This record gives sequence, structure tokens and C-alpha cells, in this order.
Amino acid sequence: MTGAAEVRTRTGVRPAVRASRAAFSVYSVAIYVFLYAPIAVLILFSFNAATQTAVWSGFTLRWYLELAADEAVWRAGWMSAKVAVATTVTATALGTGAAIGLRRAPPLVRRLATPLLLLPIILPEIVMAVALLRIFGASGITLDFWTIWFAHVVFCVSYVVIVVQARLAGMDDALEEAAADLGATRWVAFWKVTLPQLWPAVLSSSLLVLTLSIDDYVVTSFVSGVGNTTLPLQIYAMFRKHITPEINAICTLLLVATTGMILVAAVLQRSLQQPRSPRKGGPR
Repeated sequence: MTGAAEVRTRTGVRPAVRASRAAFSVYSVAIYVFLYAPIAVLILFSFNAATQTAVWSGFTLRWYLELAADEAVWRAGWMSAKVAVATTVTATALGTGAAIGLRRAPPLVRRLATPLLLLPIILPEIVMAVALLRIFGASGITLDFWTIWFAHVVFCVSYVVIVVQARLAGMDDALEEAAADLGATRWVAFWKVTLPQLWPAVLSSSLLVLTLSIDDYVVTSFVSGVGNTTLPLQIYAMFRKHITPEINAICTLLLVATTGMILVAAVLQRSLQQPRSPRKGGPR
């Protein structure tokens, strides 16, 4: 064994492996720099004292103070918050129910329904936006807050179903059956046994839906109508008028909020995947 290792060392195999690992590390770092450098620049220039976003002239909090006094931004943020909360409550309830229903449905129904539930994730946003706009127009529905809410629910339900289904796959159906054997009705067994186990997945999916709804631009721009400006639409409107570091400040705050929600959702999702250790003194 020692002789073979010496031969590999002499022939340059180990240096070649080290070189390939170093090259892969450099390549990985370059990819991350390429992806996140623009975000870092955006955050940095939100503190720029100049009115232009291309030249750094000093540190200031001016744009955050102007943002705090911008009524148009606050109105758009309030609209985004209302839409996001309404979408989160509705999509989470519908998605959780759909995931539980598919869990108990016959295999044929699951095979047919699963691709349909995944379709909103696969379809390009522009296709979904045009389709929803045509449906609202053909139905004579006025574009307002409720059309935005409906559109967001349509493309967010699928994410809830996927997250909750992942949790259901690791649950033991015998627990609910044991509750029924002890005299609990189906509704009581759901509230006392099933839902407590699903709660981390439900919370995780709701945070994901909240993030998706707040960040959406394409679908919202088609179905919002007049006077229903969300925060992404307001940011785009500000870009069309005049680009100032105030836009960087808005994007920075939005980035911090959505990143925080995604991190919380990821932590909750990871906790679901960790196996639980058996209780001491329990049955073996």
C-alpha cells in the first residue's frame, strides 16, 4: 500500500487532485461573486451621498430619511402588505387542504392531480399573467385588489402543497388511526394529532408564500388595474422617472425583509427533515 501511494505521488496524481480542487474552489467563488456582487453594490449605494447611483461621493442616511417621508412608497408598501397577508392566509389554507386530500386520495387521482398543481410553478409568469388577464376581461371583472389577490393565490398554492406534502410523507398515519380508536372524531384527530405535526411545514410554506407575493411584479402588473400599485410596481415607476439612491434604499429594505423570511422558512424546513430520536423507555 505504501509503495502504491509513493507511485501515485511520484506520478503527480495527488498534485493533480489538489490542483483540480483549487480550481473548483476558485470557480465556485467566482460564481458567487458574479451572483452577489450586484446586490452588494446596490446595498452600498443606498448610502451614497450623491444623487446619482453610478458615482460614490460619501456616506449618508439621507435616502432612508426621504424614503420614510415618501407617501407614495408607503401607500404601495401598504398595498403589498395587504395583498401578501390575504394571499398567505388563503393559499396556505387551500394548499394544506389540497396536500392532505391528495395524501388520502386514490393513487390514480394523485397521479392526475399532482401535475396540475405543479403547472403554475412550471408555466412562465408572463403566460400566467396573460391568461388571468384574459379570464378577468372575458368575465367582465374589474381589475382591483381582489384580482391581484386571486392571481397571487393561483401561483402560490402549489408551493404550499409541495412543502406540506414533504412533511406528510414523513408522518405516521397510525397516529391518527390511534386517535380514532380512542374515540376522537376525524375533525378532533386532525386538530389534535395531524395539524400539530404539520404546523412547522404550514408556517414554513406561509413564509414562502408571503415572500413570493411581496416580490411579484410580472403577474401583478397585468392584473392590478388603476390605483392598485404594489411596491414592485412603485419601484418600476420610480425607475422610469428618475433613478436616485432612494430606489436602492427601498430595494435594500425589501431584500432584508424577504431574505429574513426565506431564512426562517429554510430553518423550519430543515427541522422537519431531521429524524426524531426515540423516547427513552418507549417500546422497542
